[in-house]
Amino acid sequence: MAKLELKDIRKSYGSVEIIKGIDLAVEDGEFCVFVGPSGCGKSTLLRMIAGLEDITGGTLEIGGTRMNDIAPARRGVAMVFQSYALYPHLTVKENIAFGLKVRKVAADRIEELVSEAVTMLQLEKLTERYPRELSGGQRQRVAIGRAIVGEPETFLFDEPLSNLDAELRVHMRTQISELHERLKRTMIYVTHDQVEAMTLADKIVLLRDGRIEQVGTPHDLYERPQNLFAAQFIGAPKMNIFELTGSFEGLRAAFRLDRSARYCGIRPDSLTIAPDGEGALAARVRLTEYLGNARLVHADVEGHGSVILEQPAGAEIATGSRIALSARRDSIHAFRENGNRIE
Repeated sequence: MAKLELKDIRKSYGSVEIIKGIDLAVEDGEFCVFVGPSGCGKSTLLRMIAGLEDITGGTLEIGGTRMNDIAPARRGVAMVFQSYALYPHLTVKENIAFGLKVRKVAADRIEELVSEAVTMLQLEKLTERYPRELSGGQRQRVAIGRAIVGEPETFLFDEPLSNLDAELRVHMRTQISELHERLKRTMIYVTHDQVEAMTLADKIVLLRDGRIEQVGTPHDLYERPQNLFAAQFIGAPKMNIFELTGSFEGLRAAFRLDRSARYCGIRPDSLTIAPDGEGALAARVRLTEYLGNARLVHADVEGHGSVILEQPAGAEIATGSRIALSARRDSIHAFRENGNRIE
């Protein structure tokens, strides 16, 4: 069993506190993604789980055993780094087998484990090549293979796809997801890319400034963000936020919002152009972006600034034209003055 529990986990460097009291449970076999902006503490938290960073305060348990002072090699975890960290003088096969040889695993068992990993990761034709002869995606697969053969209970991924181009990122996301389905092991994955978080995770942990902002399924974070930060971080393009004061006070009545609402949020795909010109918001089109399957319209709303709406790709919307925007009441997200969601 590889259930992880973090109880009031803290990390400080001198007087500077980086991780500020994290409470989290990651269930056995779960794919959990840590996501958040640069500097939020997600990689530091992952390294604390791995044992590569000391824990200043709190308790880390893996499988019910306290791990704060246990050496990394004895925690039953394997880590895949952003940099591939392959030995340049070893072949693919030798790189994958290296850790097993250090641990003095029997030769026939090494051969069996390496063969399984090579087949699983489709590296059969590359086993005698050196890292310099591989593409970025192939090198990352070798790094994952090196982690697999150790038969860990928990895999830790620290932004493993950030060095790859867009096409390879999509391909490797699929491979990692399929790997999780095959192995049924606990995986914790760090990324700043919310698309990776949404497509890979069973559970997303959204971090900011060393604290958890929200934990839930991808559906939870997209459909029911618990605060303004979560609302704007998850989703691309980000949610449009309106402050219900001054000229936008009328939105409260238009969308039938509670008196305690200070902000309302509308996702770009929920904003529509009112055909009769009598929408809740008057705007002028600043520019449009054609994406093939959709068209993003950037419009200026007087007294607010820019908003983004997503329209069908075939929509003809001229730059500079005046439009009126509307939205269904059930697509509106309302937030209090402190930024927290109103249910």
